[in-house]
Amino acid sequence: MGNPTGFHLTPGQAHDLEGSDALMDEITKADAVLADKAYDADERMRDKLKEKGCIAVIPPRSNRNNPATYDKDIYKDRHLIENFFAKLKQYRAIATRYDKTAQNFLGAIYLAATLVWLI
Repeated sequence: MGNPTGFHLTPGQAHDLEGSDALMDEITKADAVLADKAYDADERMRDKLKEKGCIAVIPPRSNRNNPATYDKDIYKDRHLIENFFAKLKQYRAIATRYDKTAQNFLGAIYLAATLVWLI
């Protein structure tokens, strides 16, 4: 469906994997996890997903010596996730990071995400 399982706010200069480390514990019922090339890390993503019984649908980075395989047909559904974030950014306060504190901004994200799910 493209709906996220949770949110974790990180600083703007932080790598995407820092957020995934925090959300990895919440993955319990997924058959597959779709992500882009930024999440192509064996120890931090692929191994943990394998322990949980999830299929990692992550394309390999171009500089990998031994590129991992992934299901290209399942990966085509990643656009649903991108569509969710596009809908979320329709709310001006989210797109421009209107709130000054992280707590208020995360609250606004939860509120906007709830509205996106309901509409």
